[in-house]
Amino acid sequence: MTTNSHDYLPASFSLQAHTKEGPLGQIANDELINHSSRLEEKLWTVASDIWCLVGNGLSNQTFIEGPDGLIIIDTGECQEEMAAALSTIRQVTKKPIAAIIYSHFHYVSGTQAIFADGSQSEIPIWGHARITENLRSYGTELSAVASRGLIHQFGISLPKDGPDAVVNAGLGMSYRNSNHAPFTPGFIEPNETFTKPIQTTIAGLLVEMTPSPSDADDSITIWFPELKLCVNNLVWPALFNVFAIRGEEYRDPRILLEGLDHILSLKPDILVGTHGPPIQGEETITSEVTRYRDRIQFLWDQSVRGINKGLTSDELTEFVQLPTDLHETYITKQFYGVAEHHVRQIYAGLRGWFDGNPVNLFPDQPKSRAEKIIEGFGGIERTRELAIEAIRNNDLRWAIELCHLLVQLTPEKDESANPTPNPDSQLLADCLRLIAQKTMASNIRNWCLTQALALEGKIDLSRHRKHRFSKTVTLSNPPETTVHALKVLLIPEAANGYTAEMRWEFEKGQRTGLKIRNNVAIPTNGEEANLSISLSLEHWAEILSGNLNLSDGLASNLLKSNSSKKDLLAFFANFDHRPLNQ
Repeated sequence: MTTNSHDYLPASFSLQAHTKEGPLGQIANDELINHSSRLEEKLWTVASDIWCLVGNGLSNQTFIEGPDGLIIIDTGECQEEMAAALSTIRQVTKKPIAAIIYSHFHYVSGTQAIFADGSQSEIPIWGHARITENLRSYGTELSAVASRGLIHQFGISLPKDGPDAVVNAGLGMSYRNSNHAPFTPGFIEPNETFTKPIQTTIAGLLVEMTPSPSDADDSITIWFPELKLCVNNLVWPALFNVFAIRGEEYRDPRILLEGLDHILSLKPDILVGTHGPPIQGEETITSEVTRYRDRIQFLWDQSVRGINKGLTSDELTEFVQLPTDLHETYITKQFYGVAEHHVRQIYAGLRGWFDGNPVNLFPDQPKSRAEKIIEGFGGIERTRELAIEAIRNNDLRWAIELCHLLVQLTPEKDESANPTPNPDSQLLADCLRLIAQKTMASNIRNWCLTQALALEGKIDLSRHRKHRFSKTVTLSNPPETTVHALKVLLIPEAANGYTAEMRWEFEKGQRTGLKIRNNVAIPTNGEEANLSISLSLEHWAEILSGNLNLSDGLASNLLKSNSSKKDLLAFFANFDHRPLNQ
């Protein structure tokens, strides 16, 4: 197979990339370290009546002063973050807050800080109609893998300083600003919602808001025609992340292109993003955004071209390589994710997981496959020699594969016991650390280093393989959200031949249910249930979060039921969640 004939940009990592030491002793790609200067905390005075606070958290907070007051766009990830933003903006304007706009659901949890002193009257909060639903669904059915993904992608468990410390998060300095602990949630639902383009007047300014799906399906582009200002969640300070290594739903590049073409059609003089510094000047914005959107189209078009040629997912990553450009700037560089992963995601999003490679049709079980391949290589010692040789020759892709085969045969140990790594786990950790030090992508660096430290027994990730419900999530959602989420915790072997329906009755008259049949748990309204419990949402949150077990709740009458304790325990024994089984 031949690849495209043009010069290539470095893909996931380049062994020729320069590394250097960061301010905290981090060893990393020099371009990634230099990227931090764009993300450091700074209040940008974009115009006399427009400010953008970068670096206060992972996202920006933007402030626009209109004739009738101040408009705030996005409130960050906690009340402490928004309180810090308010303290900063009050140094330059004392105008009363007239409105809040949410760009999408990721950065809406600091809103209560705006109302903390009680001085604000009714403030309109604008946002897409799906924001509340998206926020509620996050961290319920997929809570374990979602938290594990965040830990890996953003390097949350990495040391605070030294060679393995986080450099930046690609879109911001870190997932959360440590100065904002304890990160108190403070979301307030939007009271002005829409699902289609809308034009209105906010704080005396004409505003157009257009749904523009990005890394969330509730993202909007906000246009102030009188100011020639566009605020958006499409143009990032790095190549857009079609694939998030933490795991997310498919982000269709074709939809992204529609949103980017809309921005170009506006011909803005000022472009403010959810992340990174503002871009100013119509000519500069047009040039930068055009190249940015064309890079995304290139990934889509060439992936489809390769798929039509019959290339497998692996072959496609070699076939589709971003071309070099003398005018390349930071917004199209791979500071967040990497192009070869985006190509794989396009394949999967378009065609599904099977790529035509017969090996993937009915693969052997991982451990069995590892045993057979290692035996073919001449045994464990010979395979280990080959892995060491590959590392020595900087053939890290091959070294990772060999080391992973060896680790497949390693007896499982208790991660929480902080075990001394075996030689094969250490070899794999060494490979991952070398890649981390060479890659330009923060996501890849953080993932590799997190996995390396776990292999070395220096961090314990075992708790992130257990489904957890946070008390905050449970209390902030309607009861049926968490009750119905139990369906993904049903143990089919335990429920074999079992049929019953449970009704939950909460103190405010809220009622919901689950029916177990045919080895699944079906969400119901509970009206026809043969079993029931009544309790407060507070006590349900205590049970789900592990602070109260079911038996103790029944014994202390915090949970009440007309059903027998035996029948209740038999029902809940079908779920893989310890507080319900005790």
